[in-house]
Amino acid sequence: MTLHNAPASPPQPSRKAVGPAVVIGSALEWFDFYLYASMAALVFGELFFPSGNPTAATLASMATFAVGFLARPFGGILFGVLGDKFGRKSVLSATFLLMGVSSGFIGLLPTYSSIGLAAPILLVVLRVLQGLGAGAELGSATAVAYEHADAKSRGLRGSLPALGVNIGLFASSLTVTVLTSLSDDVLHTWGWRIPFVATFALVGLGFWVRRQMPETPEFEKSSRARKKIAPLRTLLRSDWRGLAVVMAVTAGYNGASYVFKTFSLSYLTEFRDVPANVGAFGITLASACAIVTVPVAGRICDAVGARAVLLIGAAATAVLAFPFFWLLDTGQNAMIWVALVLATGIVIPSMLSAQGAFLSQQFPTRTRVSGLGTGREVGGAFSGGLAPVAALALVSATPGHATWAVSLMFVVGAAFIGVGALCDQVGRVETREQRSAGTTAGR
Repeated sequence: MTLHNAPASPPQPSRKAVGPAVVIGSALEWFDFYLYASMAALVFGELFFPSGNPTAATLASMATFAVGFLARPFGGILFGVLGDKFGRKSVLSATFLLMGVSSGFIGLLPTYSSIGLAAPILLVVLRVLQGLGAGAELGSATAVAYEHADAKSRGLRGSLPALGVNIGLFASSLTVTVLTSLSDDVLHTWGWRIPFVATFALVGLGFWVRRQMPETPEFEKSSRARKKIAPLRTLLRSDWRGLAVVMAVTAGYNGASYVFKTFSLSYLTEFRDVPANVGAFGITLASACAIVTVPVAGRICDAVGARAVLLIGAAATAVLAFPFFWLLDTGQNAMIWVALVLATGIVIPSMLSAQGAFLSQQFPTRTRVSGLGTGREVGGAFSGGLAPVAALALVSATPGHATWAVSLMFVVGAAFIGVGALCDQVGRVETREQRSAGTTAGR
């Protein structure tokens, strides 16, 4: 008797891969993104723009940082629609490649002294591509983490992208600390290129990890219904309230976050004559603290609710608005590090952790990635990209380089976060999901 074995079915992706895929992918993407922000503040002005006025060159360099934010909404909208229509997994893999390859080529660019105006033009093009990838990353990763969690762990699971962001920030800031400890000649000739070029070696690993991740159960359940849905049209027609909440929270959060993390580096070096490695090391300490803060905040979200954590974070941002600069202005290393740890090691990552569950709850499954991508990136495009530029311009124009106007920016950002959190749409979304489930069951 001959036994014929049935052909083996292909191995199915394991849900155990979800956590590593979300964290590793977000970490690598945000390592590249924050690395660019730091180099724009410290190096790119001199390398990619005409010399003569250092402040103007730095402003121009920071403007290229803003260009990436202006590109991000297009990435968030485009890949958000694709994520709701065809699946979260494929979108996360595509955005990872786009972001990683663009970042790698930045490290190979010739400078202004070599090719003239072509240098800043190419830098802007790669920055736009980098922004498109980053624009889709956090919203898609947040939806994946949230949809793979049960009701009791959505705060902690929803914080996984935030954990990846802060691991990437830690690695990036540590890299910047090492680079800024080298001589200026080394940093400005070849030192800054190393971490960008190293991205090429990491893209393959990250892409493989993300391909091992399964599709989310909620998306699979809605597979038949989604064929009849135009996600963007449905989002704007039926889920605009949730979209407004996400935009408000993100506008306030991004404005505060990037002024804390990015503008502070330029402020310390240009206006307070503090060595660049002091600020960079402060961000490293803060991001190390944030790696602990994020999961703790995620568990608190599961205990008391994500909205409560957001409201507390908004209040803390307003309270820190003026003391943050008082500590920086001391010029003492320890006080500078305390300011950066409080702001970017505790307050900011706590709010980012809470956003995973809170923002995801603002949308039903059928428009979740579109809503997160569109709301986060449109809301954060101007505040996150332009806030550091605006802060630098305000301090440059103020007699004695005073910072009170920038402190008021923090207060305004805190108000946006608070208003968005108070307009929570979770009850409305749950009702619509129940009605939709009932309609589907009736069919």
